[in-house]
Amino acid sequence: MESPAALNTLQPGDALIIVDVQNDFLPGGTLAVPAGDEVVPLLNALIARFARLDLPVVATRDWHPPEHCSFRERGGPWPPHCVAGTPGAAFAAGLALSASAVVISKADAADRDAYSGFEGTDLHARLRDAGVRRLFVGGLATDYCVLNTVRDGLALGYAVTLLTDAIRAVDVAPGDGERAIDEMTRRGARPLTSGDIRDPA
Repeated sequence: MESPAALNTLQPGDALIIVDVQNDFLPGGTLAVPAGDEVVPLLNALIARFARLDLPVVATRDWHPPEHCSFRERGGPWPPHCVAGTPGAAFAAGLALSASAVVISKADAADRDAYSGFEGTDLHARLRDAGVRRLFVGGLATDYCVLNTVRDGLALGYAVTLLTDAIRAVDVAPGDGERAIDEMTRRGARPLTSGDIRDPA
């Protein structure tokens, strides 16, 4: 069994997955996650570290058509958000994605929703081709797209580290975020703060 220090150390086969850090999910957006902007500096520090080690960085995004099925006027649960090509769908202005970061668009068909970055995308194929074995996951929102991305990552056989300080929850029902974290760890995700991640010696 690997030591905790080894488990906390970045290595070949690791990838950073940044989930849906888009303007509409930040304070002032149409579907704002409370304190969602607080994840940006933490993720930026990790982006820089992964880039320095030549490890993959992936950013997922909702990329909805205007008539998407998740919108309330179409019978869905949410206000219109992250409509493809609009300012609300853009990544947070402060998110320092490099030119080499891979962008994965999801839920881009009017009749299908997708909370997971794997659902209906080529994310798994891209990670597999890059030799990725372990995912470090942060972003928005803990109880929806982070939860579902982690679920699918684990089901596909990846080791998953959940960046507990770099996620924020919607909490439609009080405690949803904590319940989501409990579920992810119960399924096998390893909770870790970004400050506990080590660079290789």
